[in-house]
Amino acid sequence: MAIVGFHASHEQFAPSELLALVQQAERAGFQAVTCSDHFHPWSREQGQSGYAWSWLGAAMALTRLPFGVVSSPVGRYHPAVVAQKAATLAEMFPGRFWMAAGSGEALNEAITGEAWPTKEARNQRLLEAVEVMRSLWSGRQVDHDGAFKVRHAKLYTLPPRPSPLVLAALTPETARWGAAWADGLITVSMPKERLRAIAAAYRDAGGRGELHLQVKLSYARDARTASRDAWTQWRTNVLPPDVSENLGVPEEYEAAAASVSEADVRQAVHVSDDPGQHAAWLREYIALGFENLYLHNVNRDQGGFIADFGDAVLSRLR
Repeated sequence: MAIVGFHASHEQFAPSELLALVQQAERAGFQAVTCSDHFHPWSREQGQSGYAWSWLGAAMALTRLPFGVVSSPVGRYHPAVVAQKAATLAEMFPGRFWMAAGSGEALNEAITGEAWPTKEARNQRLLEAVEVMRSLWSGRQVDHDGAFKVRHAKLYTLPPRPSPLVLAALTPETARWGAAWADGLITVSMPKERLRAIAAAYRDAGGRGELHLQVKLSYARDARTASRDAWTQWRTNVLPPDVSENLGVPEEYEAAAASVSEADVRQAVHVSDDPGQHAAWLREYIALGFENLYLHNVNRDQGGFIADFGDAVLSRLR
């Protein structure tokens, strides 16, 4: 049976509002939570960028659900600091926290003023970061020279066991590359043939652990609102990764998405006012082998989405 979770979008909602939403999601029957980790939103219409790691401690204390965060330990964060904050959450909430590591986007990571590396260079930094974090989680003192430096670092607060470290991948190439070190894979909803290729690349390269999917959808109680609000909130997020990863501020995303139409958004986001249709789409992802689905309603009506999916969708998937 698949786990169906709620995605908390820090780009779109204030942290205080997200605290209330994850509690509502737990009451409605959602079984897990993921959240984004942004410095900037993708557009000014989205309008938020709360600090995910502060919020995680509060949200996990207010619920009993497992939580995951997609983060990049290779840009604005030093991997030793990421290792410390992940270990702290895992110590406070044993068995309930995991993180996914990705190579990042300039939107969040380029704020330090350093030159934005190529994808190949970011992958190398990510591999080094994974090695450093795992060494720190083992309790060893770590020194490292490479894309970044670590000197005499040792974590004294550790959980009973390290949290899973999942690979965030948007292409088969990244999935294949990260299979050697990851404890699982997370990606986002896209056409089934592309998802099948990503999952196959990860598994064929020996990738272990579970497959996680962040599902982009727009549900509202009328079809016009679902489509219009998806475009308003999410048109900057349907750009191809090779474009999206290199844009630095929300205004650049807005300019790049100037010609994106509602129809274009519907190619990347499941838009419908019918809970049964959404349940059918989700069953297709389960059939592809994704054991964990995290539902991100990209429009602003989170309360109605949580209530209606709790009543009419979650039970259909069990």
